[in-house]
Amino acid sequence: MNFKKLCVLGLGYIGLPTASTFATHGIEVTGVDINEMVVSTLRGGEVHIQEPGLRTVVEAAVKSGKLSVSNRPGTADAFIIAVPTPFHHNEYGEYQGRRYMKADMRAVVSATESILPHLRNGNLVILESTSPPRTTVGLVQPILEKTGLRTGVDFHLAYSPERVLPGQILRELIENARVIGGVTPACAAAGRDLYSLFVRGEIVLTDATTAEMVKLMENTYRDVNIAIANEFSRLAQRFGVDVWEAIQIANRHPRVKILRPGPGVGGHCISVDPWFLVETAPDLAGLIYQARQVNDTQPGFTLGIIQDALGSLRGKRIAALGLAFKEDVDDLRESPAVGIARLLAGAGALVKAFEPFKPGEKFEGFETVASLQAALDGADGIVLLVGHTQFKELQPSELATRTPARVVVDTRGVLDPAAWQAAGFAIHRLGAGK
Repeated sequence: MNFKKLCVLGLGYIGLPTASTFATHGIEVTGVDINEMVVSTLRGGEVHIQEPGLRTVVEAAVKSGKLSVSNRPGTADAFIIAVPTPFHHNEYGEYQGRRYMKADMRAVVSATESILPHLRNGNLVILESTSPPRTTVGLVQPILEKTGLRTGVDFHLAYSPERVLPGQILRELIENARVIGGVTPACAAAGRDLYSLFVRGEIVLTDATTAEMVKLMENTYRDVNIAIANEFSRLAQRFGVDVWEAIQIANRHPRVKILRPGPGVGGHCISVDPWFLVETAPDLAGLIYQARQVNDTQPGFTLGIIQDALGSLRGKRIAALGLAFKEDVDDLRESPAVGIARLLAGAGALVKAFEPFKPGEKFEGFETVASLQAALDGADGIVLLVGHTQFKELQPSELATRTPARVVVDTRGVLDPAAWQAAGFAIHRLGAGK
C-alpha cells in the first residue's frame, strides 16, 4: 500500500516519537491529542516529554512541514491509536478472594470512535496501545464496523505494540523488531507496508491477538523475574545476607541471570500489563498474580528498611532522591518512588523530594523541591529512591559538608558502602541484612 497521510492519536511517550519519526521520513502526519496543554506546547515549539533526541526530531518534523498538531483527527490513509491504557485505580475484579486490577480502555474507545467520521475504503487502522488479549477484534473492530465498512474487505485493521525503552525510544523505534498482528493476513501486510517506511529491524507478521499476547508476555516475563529478585532481597534481609553479593555470585552460573531488586516496579508497562492477563484469565494467571503482589508490596518492605535505619519517622526530615520509575528518565507513571515518599509522609516524616528530570512536579502528601541542596538542607536522613546517574556520582565526602544527615538508605544498591562509611555516614541498603 502507498501511504501519504497519517493520523496519530495520542502524543505521549510513544505517539509523539512515532508521529515525528514518520514525518521525518516524508509522510504528512497529523498528531492528535485531546490534552490542550500538549497541543499548545507543541504548537509553541516546545516538547512536553523529556527523551534524548526527541526535541531535535520534533523540530525537524515541524520545520519540514510534515508534522502538524490538532485536538481532533481528520482524513488520512492510515490511523495509529497510541493512547494510554492504564488500570482503574478505583475499580477491581475479584476471583476466589483475590482482587485484581482492571484495564481502563476508555481512551481506546474514545480514540476509535473519533476515527469513525473519517474512515474510508482502503484505510488502515493500527492499535499500538498495550491492551488485554482480543481488544483489537473484540473492542476496536466492532466500533469501526459501525460505519458499515467491513474489516479486511473495505479497510485494514491491525495491532502493533510499541516495544521500546524510555531513554532509548527513538533508536529502538527504528532498530527493534516490529510485530504486526492483522485481523487478516492482508491487514498485517498493510501494517508492514506502513512501518517499513522507517523500521530497520525485522518485521514479524502474525494475527492481532497473538501480537497483543506477545507484548503482554514480554512485560510479564520481566515482572515475574523482578519479583523473584525482590523476594530474594526480603529473604536476604531476614537471613543476614547481602543480596547484591549473593546475586553477583549466583549469576556466575552460565544459565542463571537474576535481575536487580529494588523498591518496587513502576512505569506504564511492566507494572500494568501483567494485570491485563490476570483480568482476562484470573483462573489461569496465578503465578502472574503472585508476582504482582510481591512487586506491589515492595514499597512497604522498603519503608520497613527506612524505619529500621532511622527509628521512628515521626518528625524526621527526609531527603528523598528521585521520583521517576527508573533511572535517567522523567517518567513518573506508577513510580514506586512516589509511593514510598507518600508512605514516609504517612508515617509522619517531613519529606522533601528532589526529582532532577521533573523538578517542578507537585504531589499531594509530600513536598517536592527544585534542587538537591534544598532537599539536603536540615535533613535527618537521605533515602536514594532512583539510581539517576547524578545521584550515583555523588561524592560522600563532599556531600557531608552540605547536610547534617548522617544516615543514608540506598534502595537501589548503587552506592559504594565503604566510601560512604569512610565519609561518616551510616549506610543501609535494601537486601543487605545485618
